[in-house]
Amino acid sequence: MSSPPPPPPPFVFTCFLIIFLLTLNSSPTSLAKTTTTNRRQPRQLSVNYYAKTCPQLEQLVGSVTSQLFKEAPVSGPATIRLFFHDCFVEGCDGSILISTTPGSKMLAEKDSPDNKNLRAEGFGIVNKAKSLVESKCPGAVVSCADILAIAARDFVHLAGGPNYQVKKGRWDGKISMATRVPPNIPRANSTIDQLIKIFNSKGLTIEDLVVLSGAHTIGFAHCEQFVSRLYDFHGTKQPDPAIDPRLLKALKMSCPHYGGNADIVAPFDVTTPFLFDHAYYVNLQGKLGLLASDQALVLDPRTKTLVQELGKDKQKFFQAFAVAMDKMGSIGVKRGKKHGERRKDCSFHM
Repeated sequence: MSSPPPPPPPFVFTCFLIIFLLTLNSSPTSLAKTTTTNRRQPRQLSVNYYAKTCPQLEQLVGSVTSQLFKEAPVSGPATIRLFFHDCFVEGCDGSILISTTPGSKMLAEKDSPDNKNLRAEGFGIVNKAKSLVESKCPGAVVSCADILAIAARDFVHLAGGPNYQVKKGRWDGKISMATRVPPNIPRANSTIDQLIKIFNSKGLTIEDLVVLSGAHTIGFAHCEQFVSRLYDFHGTKQPDPAIDPRLLKALKMSCPHYGGNADIVAPFDVTTPFLFDHAYYVNLQGKLGLLASDQALVLDPRTKTLVQELGKDKQKFFQAFAVAMDKMGSIGVKRGKKHGERRKDCSFHM
C-alpha cells in the first residue's frame, strides 16, 4: 500500500493548523445492522468490457494516476469529486468533462457556478490518461466516462482506501448543460431531507448517502462553503452550536467573515486529511465536521446510527464504500450510438 503523499503547496495549509489544535476523545457508542440493498447493474457494464479492444486499459490509466498521486496529491480528491459531480448530473457519462463551445450562450456543466470549485487537476488527469490510452488503443474505443471511473477508483486505493473492481462499458453522453446542475448537486448546507431527496432521485438509499459521504475523508473545501457556520448560522448571528470550539477557533483564524482569501481551504478530515480511512465518521461524532451537510449526518436519527457504526469499523466502511461506488457508477449509463458517443478528446463532442 502506498504511503500518504507529501503535503500540497503552503497556501493549502493555512487551515492545516487545525490538526495541531485538536485532540480527539470521542468514540462511537452503538452498533447497528446495515441493510444490504439489492443492486441491479446495466447489462452492458462488465469488468472485462475492454478485454479484447484495450486489454491494458487499467495499467495505462494506473500509470498516470500513480505518477500524479506523487506529484500533485490534490489530484486524488479532485478526481473523486469530479466523478461524483459527473454521475449526479446526466449520469456517469463524462458530460462534466465537456467544455463550453466558444461563443455559445449555453454553458456546459463544468461552467455551472455549482462546479466552479472543481479543480483543474481532476480534468487534467482524465485528459492525460485519455491521451495515453488513445496512443495504445486508438480509435476512441475507450470512453472518457470509463477512464474517469477507473481514475477515481485508483485514487481511492492510492490514498489507502479499498481497491475495488470497476465495471466498464459506459458511453460518453451527448448532453452537457449548466442549467441541469443546480437541482442535482448536493450543497455544503443541504439538510438531510434535501440530501435524501437528491440521492433517492438517483436510485441511491440513505445508507448510500452516508457511505458515499465518507469520500470526505480526503480533500479540502473553500472557506465560502462553511463560513456561515462560523459567524451566522441560519441567520442567528452566532456560530453553529454543532461545531467543536477548537475547530471553530482554528477556522476563524483562516476564514474571516468578510474579505477573506478566496484560495484558502480547510481539510474535510482534520485528523488524517490525506489518508482514506474512517476517521471522517469519528470526527462527526466529535463535532469536527467541516460542512453543515457533513455534521448533519450525526444529528439526524436516520443517519446517525450508521455514522456510529462506520466510525467503529474501517473494513466495514471500505466494503460498503466499494459497493456504493459500484452502484453510483451505474447511474444513467448511456447505451450505444443513439444515446452516446466515444470521444477522442474528452473536452469536445465528436
